[in-house]
Amino acid sequence: MLNLDPELSKQENFLAGQVLLIDKPLEWTSFDVVKKVRNNIKIKKVGHAGTLDPLATGLLIVCTGKMTKSIETFMGQEKEYTGSFTIGQTTPTYDLESEPTEAVAIDHITEAGLEKARQPFLGEISQTPPIHSAIKVGGKRVYELARKGEDVKLKSRQVTISEFELTKVDLPRIEFRVVCSKGTYIRSLANDFGAALGVGAHLSSLRRTKIGEFDVENAYQLEQLIDFLKELS
Repeated sequence: MLNLDPELSKQENFLAGQVLLIDKPLEWTSFDVVKKVRNNIKIKKVGHAGTLDPLATGLLIVCTGKMTKSIETFMGQEKEYTGSFTIGQTTPTYDLESEPTEAVAIDHITEAGLEKARQPFLGEISQTPPIHSAIKVGGKRVYELARKGEDVKLKSRQVTISEFELTKVDLPRIEFRVVCSKGTYIRSLANDFGAALGVGAHLSSLRRTKIGEFDVENAYQLEQLIDFLKELS
């Protein structure tokens, strides 16, 4: 449960600072979750430590009051994800926010081929973020430019993938587990992995399971948390 001082009001407790572990629901934006929490605790100083896309679920750290000073520290910690790639089809957004291309043949893909494609993505790698992302170029979000059909060029960046497992293969679907550094885009990993296979791929599901020592197993379901917040005096 939360670290609440019984002698303080709800607002005073949250102004003093709380760290909320929330299992973000599917199709909610990270800001939607922050807004929901903010409206229920009635203070303005609320933020999250690392965006999850609407089609991703899992661990979202929400900080209130004085604990918002720790957001950058939490964001810099290693993260763990599980999910699935679908090979043989790409999408402009690298996930299912856009329509997949027509499927190509994948009957030649073998376990040995998957392993050969996986290996180069371990360790420190160069990765280019998706053009459909919240990165700013010239003060504008690149996904806004991409949606207008503008030509967007993003620089590659160095990220570290310390673990990358293919946990289940049922082609065209491949389930995975990844442990990675700040700034890693799992959508880009899906796209790049598909390119390495020569058949393309996109991210078909994603769940963040850990941030540093924080585990989604210890997180609140959002509605459970909101109900609890409403019960506080």
